[in-house]
Amino acid sequence: MSNFVFSSESVTEGHPDKIADQISDAVLDAVLKDDTMGRVACETFVTTGMALVGGEISTHTYVDIPQLVRGVIKDIGYTSAEYGFDYETCAVITTIDKQSPDIAMGVDREGAGDQGMMFGYACKDNTEMMPWPIVFAHRLTRKLAEVRKNGKLAYLRPDGKSQVSVRFENRKPVAVETVVVSTQHDDKVSHGQIVEEIQRHVIEPVIDANLLKGARIHVNPTGRFVIGGPQGDAGLTGRKIIVDTYGGWIPHGGGAFSGKDPTKVDRSAAYAARWVAKNVVAAGLADECEVQIAYAIGVAQPVSLMVNTHGTGKMSDEELTKRISKVFDLTPKGIITALDLRRPVYRQTASYGHFGRSEEGFTWEKTNMVDKLS
Repeated sequence: MSNFVFSSESVTEGHPDKIADQISDAVLDAVLKDDTMGRVACETFVTTGMALVGGEISTHTYVDIPQLVRGVIKDIGYTSAEYGFDYETCAVITTIDKQSPDIAMGVDREGAGDQGMMFGYACKDNTEMMPWPIVFAHRLTRKLAEVRKNGKLAYLRPDGKSQVSVRFENRKPVAVETVVVSTQHDDKVSHGQIVEEIQRHVIEPVIDANLLKGARIHVNPTGRFVIGGPQGDAGLTGRKIIVDTYGGWIPHGGGAFSGKDPTKVDRSAAYAARWVAKNVVAAGLADECEVQIAYAIGVAQPVSLMVNTHGTGKMSDEELTKRISKVFDLTPKGIITALDLRRPVYRQTASYGHFGRSEEGFTWEKTNMVDKLS
């Protein structure tokens, strides 16, 4: 279709699933800080008054996981017992084993840590080179966190979500049809005040007025969002994979990112696919580019590579696929080396999306292969 309405969502760093993602990636960072070759597959579960960290970690360093968990929860903003979950009183339970030797055997041979398919995407629609619905959704949740932390809307609490529906004509955005913002708050503020101030301080500053004109806006549609965070809903690592990527604009292979070291192609190859797609668009070879890479466990070379420019390519997709294969080393070792992935840079990726960001450490956002592709 060329004319359609598409929706994407985002969640704040205080959302239960994102608390779990940030804890898992903080554990990964702590291992990589002292042991760049550490193997980490760390999962976190949070609920009322409790955080459980489990998984498989093989490393020669020591990580004080309970202290680390409490630090992450404090940084996010769960600092009061009245939230039903806070860094001082929550229980922290750990259950950690080593990486399976059967898996390690394949990884030691520099093969992929698992089978699977990973997708990447880029377009020239904006500076983020990302689909507009997820760009708007992330901007809203970032703004929610900003006005909470700087005290402008001091009654806000850490949990929150956004969703944006954009109308496209000829695959170009022409209007924002619907905006949904749900934010946790204290019980002393009125619903009317929340609606008015969220629209004025959160929605209007981040979405162009011309696109927003006539949009339906829903702020806390149930009328109340006092109970939130892990008290309101349990959280798990890896449950927000669409928020983490492209908002559903392209397919997803199903693998989560957070808590996984870069030998896991679920993460590293998804980063590589974004890197490839972004360089293709930046090189002017297509207006948009979707890439799929697939692997077999223990095998270094991808078993398949697919490129789809949705009819915008300056050459055939088949020819572009051949060119990408010559320019990019898409083995796990090649990806890790090219993107310098054995560094403690992952906790910052665990909220507001892994793509379309310019912060230090997001090496997969570089357009450093344009000349070679051209």
